[in-house]
Amino acid sequence: MAETRPLVRLCDTAGPMPTLPTPSPLALWTADARARIHGVLTDIDDTLTTDGAITPDALDALHRLRAAGLPVLAITGRPAGWSEAFALAWPVDAIVAENGAVALWRGTEGELCRDYLQDAPTRATHFAHLQATAQRVLTELPQTRLATDSPGRETDIAIDHSEFAHLDEADIARVVQLMKSEGLNATVSSIHINGWIGDHDKLAGARWIVRTRLGRDLDAELDRWVYVGDSTNDARMFGHFPNSVGVANVARFWAALSNHPRFVAQGERGAGFAEVARAVLSARST
Repeated sequence: MAETRPLVRLCDTAGPMPTLPTPSPLALWTADARARIHGVLTDIDDTLTTDGAITPDALDALHRLRAAGLPVLAITGRPAGWSEAFALAWPVDAIVAENGAVALWRGTEGELCRDYLQDAPTRATHFAHLQATAQRVLTELPQTRLATDSPGRETDIAIDHSEFAHLDEADIARVVQLMKSEGLNATVSSIHINGWIGDHDKLAGARWIVRTRLGRDLDAELDRWVYVGDSTNDARMFGHFPNSVGVANVARFWAALSNHPRFVAQGERGAGFAEVARAVLSARST
């Protein structure tokens, strides 16, 4: 007689998959909430820009926001050197570069003005450690490449994962882990993996620039600002602002976001930013 074996069931020990929030379309952003907005904070890459350049609709949106008297402050992981030309050319009140460490703006005489969160001796000490960490990443992970904008970086390092080189998710995770093992903060944007030393980030940079350039307390008026972004390094901003919007390409990072935007635009990249500007300005005119 054949041996009878008990029925064996394969059990999922990991538990159920977490339920992700469903994106809310920008059309659900109420007119009352939009009418209260008196300032715009925005990411740059793949939020203001499309394929690395600002599109006419996004640039026109910046001009219309300025004409309406709404300050626009761009907060980016890009380097100070890369940001200089845009701080002078775009109708923005300032650009905070390198994830909150460096601020640039056009002065009253058209000159480029700059300020830092950290003093010069601290920046010099950190710079040496950052460069050593970058070399370790490149040596231990030979498939990695520095971001092409690295010569313009003063307070961080960046590894390219989607701009001119490609890394898969496993490689991105390895770079993040290695940076953190060296005592760096690390975050992933739509194109780069950024590493830096210090407790600053995009939110700290936003607080700093609103205080120093506008003389206002950002946290005392959160419901009067909107933040626009597209990727995982915008997650803290999405979670902090009651009025936060992801441009449509945020869908690429939706499952990886620790905090999700309150609303999602229909348009991608610069078209999505222009859509947000129209939503804000239309409420002010009614």
